[in-house]
Amino acid sequence: MPMPMPMPLPLPLPMLKTLGGLALACAAAPSLRAQAPPLPPREWRFEARLDGEPIGEHVFRLSAGAQGLQLASDARFTVRVLGIPVYRYRHQAHEQWQGGCLASLRSDTEDGGKPSSVRAAPAEGGLRVDAPAPGRLLPGCVMGFAYWHPAMRRQAQLLDPQTGQLEPVRIQQLEAGTVDVRGAPVAAVRWRIALRDQAIDVWYAAAGDDWLGLDSSLAGGRRLSYRLR
Repeated sequence: MPMPMPMPLPLPLPMLKTLGGLALACAAAPSLRAQAPPLPPREWRFEARLDGEPIGEHVFRLSAGAQGLQLASDARFTVRVLGIPVYRYRHQAHEQWQGGCLASLRSDTEDGGKPSSVRAAPAEGGLRVDAPAPGRLLPGCVMGFAYWHPAMRRQAQLLDPQTGQLEPVRIQQLEAGTVDVRGAPVAAVRWRIALRDQAIDVWYAAAGDDWLGLDSSLAGGRRLSYRLR
């Protein structure tokens, strides 16, 4: 999802709006067409930082069920000023995936004290989403901000699990770089998700394509980052 927006330090979540340019040689860039989603069980535990200061963590757990892949995510952020909490963000989501498509979604968010929820379920011809308006049908194969899934990088729109809105996106690969992972630099490939008012750079290992982290630009020139713990 994008990245969240803490008040008064806006972070987007589609959270992560959460509660955010890489030219590798073509020979080195893995073919998306040949890539499959990671095999469960998998866990990605990220430390979240706002302008370099730790504010919490976001954990993603992928598992296999009788009806396909299941993803559970849990984000907990607290922004402090002079040690005093001024903003809290909590986001929990449970997703069911079938055949590379989002089959169901249940998410609950508390953004600066304001609660919201999104529910989505299978419907004939697509996915029925009950937010922001009930009974809205999204036709075809719907995909959310599934940073862990290679097919996300081919999408032109993504479902925001915090708002239930289908967000237009432009996704492109940028130049390669390195990302610190548990205190060591790792060669990485960067993909940028450009939204209307936000950019999210997602980092993947150059060897193996594993998701390593992300960096998101926020309102007021702030920066939200995820790095694997």
